[in-house]
Amino acid sequence: MNTATIPAGPTAVDTEVDLLVIGSGTGMAAALAAHELGLSTLVVEKTSTVGGSTARSGGAFWIPANPALAEDGAADSLARAREYLAAVVGDTTPEQRWLAFLEHGPAAVAMLGRTTPMKFFWAKGYSDYHPENPGGSSQGRTCECTPLDVTEALGEERGRLRPGPLAAPIPMPVTGADYKWLNLMAKAPAKALPRIVKRALQGVGGLVIHREYAAGGQALAAGLFSGLIRAGIPVWTNTSVVDLIVEDARVTGAVLDQRGTTVSVRARRGVVLAAGGFDHDLQMRQAHQSPSLTHDVSLGAEGNTGDAIKLAQRYGADIDLMDQSWWFPAVAPMGEDAPQVLLAERSLPGSFMVDQHGRRFINEADDYMTFGQGVLAREQAGDPVEQMWLVFDQAYRNSYVMAGVLFPRMPIPQAWYDAGISAKGSDAATLARAAGLPEGTFVEALQRFNTLAANGNDEDYHRGESAYDRYYGDPTVTPNPNLRPLRGMLYAVKVVLSDLGTCGGVRADERGRALRADGSPVEGLYAIGNTAANAFGACYPGTGATIGQGLVYGYIAARDAAGHPAD
Repeated sequence: MNTATIPAGPTAVDTEVDLLVIGSGTGMAAALAAHELGLSTLVVEKTSTVGGSTARSGGAFWIPANPALAEDGAADSLARAREYLAAVVGDTTPEQRWLAFLEHGPAAVAMLGRTTPMKFFWAKGYSDYHPENPGGSSQGRTCECTPLDVTEALGEERGRLRPGPLAAPIPMPVTGADYKWLNLMAKAPAKALPRIVKRALQGVGGLVIHREYAAGGQALAAGLFSGLIRAGIPVWTNTSVVDLIVEDARVTGAVLDQRGTTVSVRARRGVVLAAGGFDHDLQMRQAHQSPSLTHDVSLGAEGNTGDAIKLAQRYGADIDLMDQSWWFPAVAPMGEDAPQVLLAERSLPGSFMVDQHGRRFINEADDYMTFGQGVLAREQAGDPVEQMWLVFDQAYRNSYVMAGVLFPRMPIPQAWYDAGISAKGSDAATLARAAGLPEGTFVEALQRFNTLAANGNDEDYHRGESAYDRYYGDPTVTPNPNLRPLRGMLYAVKVVLSDLGTCGGVRADERGRALRADGSPVEGLYAIGNTAANAFGACYPGTGATIGQGLVYGYIAARDAAGHPAD
């Protein structure tokens, strides 16, 4: 990111507003909801760009029974969603937290429809992550923003939108729903090619008429930012929170720093902490999560260093679920490069994963948070996963996109081999030696996997039994779209446990208020998004649940600050 070309934005000054929002990811939803309720609002952002981790994400949101689902014909209900969350969340967080999310979710989405230029659609078929549970849906509850012209939406503020993590080779606004079929371009061209052509025409053709279409997190962040611009809500960038202002045991504002200048902002109705988690604070991560997290490979925005969580603790707020993250396996990075996530790659047939012992250790197609929890559970049991390798054959490499950068039939870059993050071999024993894996154990693991795959039944780890597994499978492979024996030339790519951000933080109640250890609220202080402890406890119920709870709790916190608390 060339910071020299990013507009500076408004200059910070001493001022007074009704609601102060710290963080410009899903915190923008809190500002929009507050403005609609008649509150004067200010958003401040630590970094030079607007959008936080939301702008770097897939941009989907999981909010059951919302208007977009209903409009697209989804047979969803709050009663079914309540049954599902009761089953998957259990006692890992107070029931009131996720109940409030459910009850206010539809209204929050409706509010975004009124206050932003965004239009939403149901990503039909994108299964809940645990659909086999009561109330679960194999058709899913995930929604996305349709591709948005960010030039029109943001105007002169376009330069302050945080860029996405990966630039496409040609301008293409690829939604999450498109991603599934783009991965299958070589195997299911009848489904993939029309989508590719449509998005390429939209992207390249848009530039011809001076339109810049974006999808995913870019569209969602731009849409929220556009809503702020329309409402006249200022966003101060390069502005860090230094301290809170507390009067008569109530938070009434904050002390901020913008490029070395300190200002005070009074907030009559409260302060909303929406500054992300502690993604890039390795000391906190090692203390609360695992001593093995010695390298910063998080995909969260670089400003997420736990500042808001530490500040809330200073004024008496309790913390919870600090061992949790939105874990995400990714290709091991080279040097300063960011890791590249592995989503569909782990589910597609002709591949499996092994640890440093050459043993298979997990259902590779698990949702990414469950995958990470499984890896760390091994560490807690005294059998840590010190290395992970995704193993696949030439047919796999010829058929699927990998890590968003390698298209079918593209060779693995020599730089990957030179960096030690990839290996190849003409047979299992040769690959094991190239990757530094125990030869005998790896050969046995491959033989065992091939036997199971040939029968279409993963007796060891049940890959392909869940509708979620099958969503990212290859529908041209039968009887199990997630399983196929590996043959011929073999490859391995080293995998690390990355994440989309931490999701433990300030303990908050069903009104979004920060809570002390005794359960009493820190008056005037709210925590939402990844600054707050996950509203779903130790669970990730479906694609976009992290953004979904940030948007909804932004709405809830704003209502509470305006005197309309959640029931």
